[in-house]
Amino acid sequence: MKLPIALITGAGTGLGKELARLLSKTHHVVLVGRRDAELMELAEEINLSGSATPLTCDISQQDQVTSLEKQLLNLSLLPVDIVVNNAGVGHFGSLETNNIEEWNQMFQTNVYGPMLITKTFLPYMKESKGKFINILSTAALRGKVNESGYVASKFAFRGFSESIAKEVEPHGIRVIRAYMGGMNTPFWESSSHVENAAAFRTPSEVAEIIISRMDSEDEIVIESRK
Repeated sequence: MKLPIALITGAGTGLGKELARLLSKTHHVVLVGRRDAELMELAEEINLSGSATPLTCDISQQDQVTSLEKQLLNLSLLPVDIVVNNAGVGHFGSLETNNIEEWNQMFQTNVYGPMLITKTFLPYMKESKGKFINILSTAALRGKVNESGYVASKFAFRGFSESIAKEVEPHGIRVIRAYMGGMNTPFWESSSHVENAAAFRTPSEVAEIIISRMDSEDEIVIESRK
């Protein structure tokens, strides 16, 4: 019997990696990310007891997303049943210290990337009647000091998610919005924005909560600390 298929962006590290591990218990997982070595390592781990396909793609680049679609068609991995829009990037600091290159990178990855992925795989999702799981962050719920650009990108992603949820509902497709606070991940290693990331929930804890609630809730809010 063919397994249902779950595609996860940003699957090489952090929350994406943990969601892939959990989803691999019931799905064939397509691991999407920019760094091939991380994807290959995770695929080897999952393939010991499940099945995974690693594919490199920068979701902010339309030609690469088109190439991803073609690869999945060639591998007979469409339609997909779950798409997890997880890939994201953050630059922090006061507005005066921000620059347009950082803003562009955040909007390309945090907004246009999931929009491209959703637009590309929506026609297939109409066949599978599946679900999109959009990883939004609590930055999509409220403003935060020294996060103006990041928060702006996440509010944009939230607006897209809420709008597309209404658009696809008649087709039997769900759009689940997960709002999690900061996690104890490498996301913070190159930033002084957070002093004690170790106090945050781990990605595995957050992934467990999302998976346990995704069949019954369209909005999942998970604060940083327990």
